[in-house]
This record gives sequence, C-alpha cells and structure tokens, in this order.
Amino acid sequence: MTELKTITQQTNNLGMKNIAVIGAGTMGNGIAHTFAQSGFNVKLIDRFEASLDKGMATIAANLDRMVAKGSITEEDKAKTIGNIITYTDIKDGVVNVDLVVEAATENVELKLEIFKQLNEYCDEKTILATNTSSISITQIAAVTTRQDKVIGMHFMNPVPIMKLVEIIRGYNTSDDVTKAIMDLSEKLGKVPVEVNDYPGFVANRILMPMINEAIETLYNGVAGVYEIDTVMKLGMAHPMGPLQLADFIGLDVCLSILNVMYDGFKNPKYAPCPLLVNMVRAGKLGVKSGEGFYDYSESKKAEKVAAMFTK
Repeated sequence: MTELKTITQQTNNLGMKNIAVIGAGTMGNGIAHTFAQSGFNVKLIDRFEASLDKGMATIAANLDRMVAKGSITEEDKAKTIGNIITYTDIKDGVVNVDLVVEAATENVELKLEIFKQLNEYCDEKTILATNTSSISITQIAAVTTRQDKVIGMHFMNPVPIMKLVEIIRGYNTSDDVTKAIMDLSEKLGKVPVEVNDYPGFVANRILMPMINEAIETLYNGVAGVYEIDTVMKLGMAHPMGPLQLADFIGLDVCLSILNVMYDGFKNPKYAPCPLLVNMVRAGKLGVKSGEGFYDYSESKKAEKVAAMFTK
C-alpha cells in the first residue's frame, strides 16, 4: 500500500524506530497494532503470557478484517505481525527503545510503579508516554528523573480506526518532546491535539459528565435505557447512545475516570452516580463482562436491554 510505505519511510526522519508498549489489553494491543502497521519495531510487554496471546490474537483478527475490506494486503498483515515481539518482563522489553507508551489499567498506584521501573531501566534519551485517559501527567512524571521527557499520549478506542490522539504536556514536559510526539502521531496517520494537564483533559472532562448524567437520568426513573440512548442518537446525532458507549468503554473505566476528576476538582458535578458504583461492584462492566446496561450474551451490538432495566 502506497500510503503505508510513505508512513514507514517517514518514520526514519523522526529518529524513532523502536517502540515499547506496556499492557496488551484493549488499548495496548491497538497501540501496538498501529505502530507496527506504520513500520515501527514494537515490543509489546505484559506480565501475563495469556494477555499477550489474547492481544496478538486481537491484532490478527483486526488485520484480517482490514484484509477482507481490501484496505490492506496479506503481505501488509504479515509485515505488521512480524514487527511485534512480545515480552513478559519490562526490563528486557525496554532495551534500546526510543519511546515507551504505557497502556496499563487506569490505576494511579500501578502507573506510578511502572514509571519508576521505566525510569530505572530505560536509556536516558527514551521518551516515556502514558495513554492515561485522566490521571495527571505531572504526577506520573514526578516519580522519574526525566520529567521533561514524560508526556501524555491518549489514543481513542478502537485505536487503529480512531484518528484523535490527545497530547498532554506535564508541567515540565519540554517543547522538543511535545513536538516530537505531535509529529510522530501524524506519522501514524492520526490527528494530534495538544491539551493541558488537568483531570480528564478535554475528551473525558466533557464525555464522562454526559455519560454520568445519562446514568443519573436512568437512576432517577426519567426514562429507560433504550429511550435515553435513542434520544441522544436521533436527537443529537450521536453515533451511539451514552449508555451503550459506557458499556463499550467499560463501566469500571468510566467510574475510575469520574473518581479521578471528582478527586481532582472536588466538584460534586463529577461525583459518580450510585447506580454506576453498584453496577461495577456487581461485576456488570459492559461488553467485556457480558452485561452492563445491555445484555451481550448473544450479540455485542447492544440490541437487548439488560434484564435489570426491563420493565
């Protein structure tokens, strides 16, 4: 593919060729896929071999879909898969990398621990990026001795398809690092947008209160799941309703982001709805658990409202 070859050739101009991705979950495997398809050497790192196997299977399945649509060739698929090596040990995986993109679970303590390790194991020149959707870049950078080289690189899900990357500067992130990551994002075929380091950044500061309000609307009995999502789809031209979107993102992720914003701003408008809290406690996390506001036991298309919310 001409476009893919062009992107691959341009990567050499950035001086970045070797990329490590921490975490093989939904975001991590999508980020690894995107870099590998653009010609980078990718080291995909996860503590669990089973997570790596599942992540690689997801990448292969997504590439198969692209082949079926005619957007890439079988050769492109093989090259992409061939550009990814998996590791279960961070120390081994980050040797000689130019950039690390951390995409572990949205948990402050976990991310701080990972960045302490990255700071110790990575070369001095290595840029450390995090795919966090809400946690302070400045807070993460503070556990390192290279605060100028720590930056937020928030991809959207599904990563190979969605064009946006939020680029978040920490308080001490340098201009050179910011420009390098903005340029790199463009080489991936993405549209980078630079935002400042405050809880939720831009995407989730606007999105999560809307999702939370939709859950409050359901919780208060104003309308049902189908009705709320239909109003937003047909009335506001949203491609999917807020409750379906919450299921897609993961209700545990939504709760985590709202908690980060509530803690950061101390503003009650970010306080998570009690219904959301209860659903997460009950293990009803959306698509990934098989049930959230919709029942996904037969289809992942949000066609059947969960029994809890049917009259």
